[in-house]
Amino acid sequence: MSQPTPAALTPSPPSPTQLRRVAVSGLLGTAMEFYDFLLFGTLAALVFNKLFFPSLDPTVGTIAAFGSFTAGYLARPIGGLVIGHFGDRVGRKSMLMATMTTMGLASFLIGLLPTYATIGIWAPVLLVLLRTVQGFAIGGEWGGAVLMTTEHAGSRRRGFWSSFTVMGAPLGSLLSTLAVLAVSWLPDKQFLAWGWRIPFLFSIVLLAVGLFVRSRVTESPAFAAQKRNSPKPSRLPVLEVLRHPRNLVLTTGLGLGPLVIQALWSTFIITLAVKEGHARSTVLLVLAIGSAISLPILPAVAALSDRYGRRPVMLSGAIATVVLAYPLFQTLQSGATAGMLAALLLGRCVLQPLMYAPWPAVTAESFGTGHRYTGASLGYQLSSLLGGGFSPLIATSLLAYGDGKAHFVALFVAASALATIVCIWRIAETRDADLSPQEPATSETGGRQEAGNPVS
Repeated sequence: MSQPTPAALTPSPPSPTQLRRVAVSGLLGTAMEFYDFLLFGTLAALVFNKLFFPSLDPTVGTIAAFGSFTAGYLARPIGGLVIGHFGDRVGRKSMLMATMTTMGLASFLIGLLPTYATIGIWAPVLLVLLRTVQGFAIGGEWGGAVLMTTEHAGSRRRGFWSSFTVMGAPLGSLLSTLAVLAVSWLPDKQFLAWGWRIPFLFSIVLLAVGLFVRSRVTESPAFAAQKRNSPKPSRLPVLEVLRHPRNLVLTTGLGLGPLVIQALWSTFIITLAVKEGHARSTVLLVLAIGSAISLPILPAVAALSDRYGRRPVMLSGAIATVVLAYPLFQTLQSGATAGMLAALLLGRCVLQPLMYAPWPAVTAESFGTGHRYTGASLGYQLSSLLGGGFSPLIATSLLAYGDGKAHFVALFVAASALATIVCIWRIAETRDADLSPQEPATSETGGRQEAGNPVS
């Protein structure tokens, strides 16, 4: 049994005003990050093959464009490791300010980037470089934003409050889709010449708003208590994470199902639906509607995980994905508008939220305070790399292998959800985990169990 937490280690009670401010900060900050990140994916599906890889066969050019999209995912675990390291040693807030600034400036510069017709091979090189900077920045954003909300929330409805951070994904997707939709009404010549740049240049406005909001939040109470308890933090928090690799492996696996859907529904599905004869603007509008609908669904699902546990809620979404993956793609490729609507909205508004909404709380609750930023960031970003980064490439290749039929793509989505089911089965329920800093072990007490080793 855990011993009572000493007063010196107990974080200050959360201020309701500050908790709301932190939740809004996490929402807006993550929305900006995902706006920039998913905007790249959307335009990779629509224009980058023409502007940055024009000398390639159209199919190969699309794969190359999605390859530049994947470059950002490859950088995310590195960003999670580096930024998580300093987030555990220096503080959550300062790292979040840095990630937001880096991401916003990289996106703004993409909007100014010359194309292949102007500077030749340097165009795709610089595009991949800026995409890599984006990935590095977002590598430390999600974990830090989740920790700020969960650690401010204490034991009060952590799932619900952490869901404000994951709401940033559909909000960012909504904003990026609307931005592309607004310029997609331009004639193709103007859209390819300069219209695609406008959403990237708008990032500088979002950056200014995000920095203002984030500057008004206080440091995490759990981290502040950890600093009082241990003025000299661990030199290498990653070693603490790797000392108990089971939690890292399982939290990584939990995200495969929801992140495959998130990546495919933001990129590959656009290409597939347009190929099936649906207007580009119609597909983008449906995706925007789906993102808007999912905004209230995410906190509602997360609140269910506070009441009934993280595992049952995630399990229901993963099983439904395995069962429905094949019918969804069959319906999408039927050519009917109603089928396209059903496939896009069911995946975006039901299947993905059930698996995704409880996941950030599970991730934060699976690691100790002194290495939580590193552990949460690595778990999320490794899952993003495996589940999100390679998904458009894999799906595009599987579609070509299936002669334009999405049978193998459906099996790929079902397999990712099956991996999530296996990890749900193996991981312990974390809803009641203690997020307070760990008391140093002594010969008398042997220490106190903290988050990161929840009891099965």
